[in-house]
Amino acid sequence: MATESSRRRSTASAAFSPGGSVAETRLLKPIEFEAPYLVFVGDTEDKLLAKTGFGIVQWRREQCLAQYRFDDAGVDLGLPEMKIDEAARNGAKSLVVGVANVGGYYPESWREALIEAVGAGLDVVAGMHTRLRDVPGLAEAANRAGARLVDVRVPPSGLPVGTGRKRSGKRLLTVGTDCAAGKKYTALALEREMLARGVDATFRATGQTGIMITGSGIPIDAVVADFVSGAAEALSPDNDPDHWDLIEGQGSLHHPAYAGVSLGLLHGSQPDAIVVCHEVGRTEIDFWEDFPVPSIKHCIDTVLQMGRLTNPEIRCVGVSLNTSHSAADRREKHLREVARETGLPCVDPLVDGVGTIVDLIQEWRS
Repeated sequence: MATESSRRRSTASAAFSPGGSVAETRLLKPIEFEAPYLVFVGDTEDKLLAKTGFGIVQWRREQCLAQYRFDDAGVDLGLPEMKIDEAARNGAKSLVVGVANVGGYYPESWREALIEAVGAGLDVVAGMHTRLRDVPGLAEAANRAGARLVDVRVPPSGLPVGTGRKRSGKRLLTVGTDCAAGKKYTALALEREMLARGVDATFRATGQTGIMITGSGIPIDAVVADFVSGAAEALSPDNDPDHWDLIEGQGSLHHPAYAGVSLGLLHGSQPDAIVVCHEVGRTEIDFWEDFPVPSIKHCIDTVLQMGRLTNPEIRCVGVSLNTSHSAADRREKHLREVARETGLPCVDPLVDGVGTIVDLIQEWRS
C-alpha cells in the first residue's frame, strides 16, 4: 500500500488570475480526487468514447497507475493492465471512469465493477450525466466502505444568465467541425506554448475531461440552456488587459444534437480569436451519419458570423488538424492545402505544436 507521503491529491485548484471576479471564485470550486488512478475503460470499443481516458493519460500520465478493461474491450489506453483488487494493493486511490458515451449513462455491464471498486476502498470519479449515486447499489456500497463518489459533470449552482457585456482581457475559443476533433487538446497546447513564452494565459475547462485534468471548470453541456452563455461569462470574467483565457470548445455549430451548447458557449465566451479543429478523413458527423462534416472554410465563416453578436471583432487565427489517420506524406499535403485555402497557420498540435498559431496571435496583438 502507498505510504501517506506518496498520497498525491489532484487538487488542480482554480488558477484565478488577478482581476477575476468574486463570482468566478465562488463558482469555480476545485474538484479534488486522489491519485494514483486506475482508469476504467470497461467494455468500450470506440476510441472516441474513451477520449476522457486518453486525455487523462496524455496530460496526467504521472498520476495514472493502470487501466482496467473488460476482456472484450476494444480500446487500449497504453497503460499497464490491472484488476481492481490488484490496483488497490498497489496503491490506487481512485477509479476514474475514462469513458464519455452518448447520453452519459452507465451500462448495466459496469455496475458490478463500480461496486467492487468502492468495496476495495477506491473512490469513483466520473463525468457522466447520470449521477453515480443513481447506479443501483453503488451509493450503499460506497457508504459501507467509506469511499467517495465524485461526479465531475455537475454545474455549480447560482449561474447567471448571459449579459453580453464586453469584458476586459482577451479570450480564445477552440471550435470544431464536429465533436471529438481536438478542441481540448488544442486549447491545452496553446496554454502550454503561451506560458512558455511568458504570456499570461489560463486554460478554461468546459467538459468533464478538461475538468479532470485541471481540477476546475464548468461542464457546459450539463448547464440548463438559459444559463449556458452566463456560465461561459463566469468561466472567463474580467481580467488583466494582456491575460488570455483559452476556452475549451464543445460540440460544433454544425452538430444536429449539440449545436445549442456550442452557440451558447460562443456567445458567452465573446472570443477575440478562434481556432478551428478538424479530424482529417472524417466526412460524417460521428454517430449522426446522415449529416456531413462541413468544410473548414464553411465552419470558420459560420462561427465568425454567429460570434459577431457579442464580439464584432472576432477573428480566426489558425486551424488545428488531427492527422493521426493519415500517412506522413499525406499529412504534410493536408496541412499545406488547408493553410493555402484559409490563409492561416495550420498545424497538427500533436506533431507540430502550436507555435505558428501563437506567432500570429502575438503578431496580431502587438
